[in-house]
Amino acid sequence: MPRKVEEPAPRRPAYFWWLLANLLALCFAVVSWMACLHVFGNPEIPRNYDLLRKLGRLPELKRHTVLDVPNGNLLDPRGLYRKFFGLTDEQFSRLNSQLVRNYLTDFEQPLALTYIEGDYQVERVRELGASDFLPSGFAIRARALVKPDDFTAAAAFPVIIEYLYPTLETAAASQFREGDILTIKKSPNCAAIVHAGKILEGDDHVVCLTVIPIAYGPYRVGDNATFTIDPPAEIRPGAQFPVFGP
Repeated sequence: MPRKVEEPAPRRPAYFWWLLANLLALCFAVVSWMACLHVFGNPEIPRNYDLLRKLGRLPELKRHTVLDVPNGNLLDPRGLYRKFFGLTDEQFSRLNSQLVRNYLTDFEQPLALTYIEGDYQVERVRELGASDFLPSGFAIRARALVKPDDFTAAAAFPVIIEYLYPTLETAAASQFREGDILTIKKSPNCAAIVHAGKILEGDDHVVCLTVIPIAYGPYRVGDNATFTIDPPAEIRPGAQFPVFGP
């Protein structure tokens, strides 16, 4: 009786493995490209910022002057209140990601860039440290003052700012005292919003904005005192806001 011989399974042609290797390489290239776009395009995410630091590719902030700062909206306390008070938590979250990304990428695409102006009364002052958004400098918390009409003295308004000064001359914080009035204008201050939110005071919410001047150089306090504002070399994207706490 003849033996039945099984035929060997057909072998895959050589081009199959060549095609598979090229598909895997293509997938790896696409994933790597997308990962790079995500990391470099979203430095406001703390893990992305840490990776950029390890790679030595942290974004570098330009030394702007009042003459070449990016164009943006300019709002007084009333305008700031109207713009931000009605936002939801989700809207604040999306906006704040964009604001920090703007700042870190030196406003390459200045979406939502807003400068503040107006009079603000100093409430608190403190130096910044390693756990803050700016690890070097000092911060001032101040409340907006608004005149209800031309015949009435300015009164407290439900808008608070945290003015962060990026400087190595932290002793300059002693030049600011509780009760002092900060008069902020587009020129020369160029104080841009980098974080927005609301905090609870008693039974009411007030708008709380963190701002940083983006025009660098000498900053005058009063008639005689000056200190220098410099672009920070690094920041802490995962730092707590507001910097003075809720």
